[in-house]
Amino acid sequence: MKEIYVVLSQYNLWANSRLADLILSLPEEKVNREIISSFPGLRLTLLHMWNAESVWWQRIKPEENIHLPFEEFDGSLFELVNNWKLQSKQWINWLESATEAAIAHEFIYRDSKKNRYKQPVSEVLQHLFIHQSYHRGQLVTILRQLEITEIPATDFIYFLRKKKT
Repeated sequence: MKEIYVVLSQYNLWANSRLADLILSLPEEKVNREIISSFPGLRLTLLHMWNAESVWWQRIKPEENIHLPFEEFDGSLFELVNNWKLQSKQWINWLESATEAAIAHEFIYRDSKKNRYKQPVSEVLQHLFIHQSYHRGQLVTILRQLEITEIPATDFIYFLRKKKT
């Protein structure tokens, strides 16, 4: 079980980085343009994706007081992307050294509405990586609406093929 989560965490960073690097190369006007989506534009979608990874990281640690990057961050796009990539790397590092028991461990956390839940870390990992894929799809849609035509592939199969070479 552990190996698939390690691979998914590596894929998550790879796919996030491909889109983030493209977004960093865009003019500020495009990065900040409001586009109708779950989050109105590239920057806010990236911020949400970092926020989600950070919140789940804090929950599994467990941190008593969860801080939300979404509410606190006021830095540049470059800083946002770097913080997000660092968070994604933390998942890889943790998973590479985690035991099967740590991944199966059930932990208690509270959601943003203070509801209490108990779930295995493995389910949270599945949610996290699926959640990131969902929002990467939104980033691609936003990029297309901004008339960006050369968008890197982020499909899992491309990652696996690249990993084997």
